[in-house]
Amino acid sequence: MKTRRTLVMVMATLGLALLAPGASADTSEEAKRLMKLRDAERYEVSTEHSATKAGAARVHIAAPVANVKKTVTDFKHYSKFISKFDKAKVVGRDGDKTDVYLQVPILKGAAKIWAVVRFQPFKTVNGEEVLEGQMIKGNVKRMDARWRIKKIDDENTQLNLELLIVPKLPVPGSMVTGEVKYAADEAVMGSRNKTETEWAAKKKK
Repeated sequence: MKTRRTLVMVMATLGLALLAPGASADTSEEAKRLMKLRDAERYEVSTEHSATKAGAARVHIAAPVANVKKTVTDFKHYSKFISKFDKAKVVGRDGDKTDVYLQVPILKGAAKIWAVVRFQPFKTVNGEEVLEGQMIKGNVKRMDARWRIKKIDDENTQLNLELLIVPKLPVPGSMVTGEVKYAADEAVMGSRNKTETEWAAKKKK
């Protein structure tokens, strides 16, 4: 009986430790892989809006969720830390929504697409902080962006960007998706570098 009570107490202590502040919020194999890789992973996803798949990328960022959120909402400076975005500027606000003008080269620079994307405020979906934007005007059929921010632990975060671009040009969807995956890769890596630099500087103060 004494042995059983001791075992219960040990299990309860372990349970409290797992729930304590600072415990890992995401111990998935994906998060572990990204932390070890220290580089972006590209992928693609199907959407209900188009037969063309969205190009996407994910990366580990050695900084808290709040700092990552600050970076991805720094719309007016996108072109400074995301090399694939030629131009980016805030062109309007509608309540808690933000309209952002984006210009992105595609087809190896042969064409440039532009769109005004309306970003909604963050919402929590399945434990992730999600920031979505949809095109309200532009020279393409559709352009959607979805940032997904997931806590790994107090000082580590996973960032995903899923970007859908449907041009008016008659080009294969697979070709567009490949280039958009590259753009998403550049976006998450640029966001990682900016966030980690700022977080490291803040910790030194």
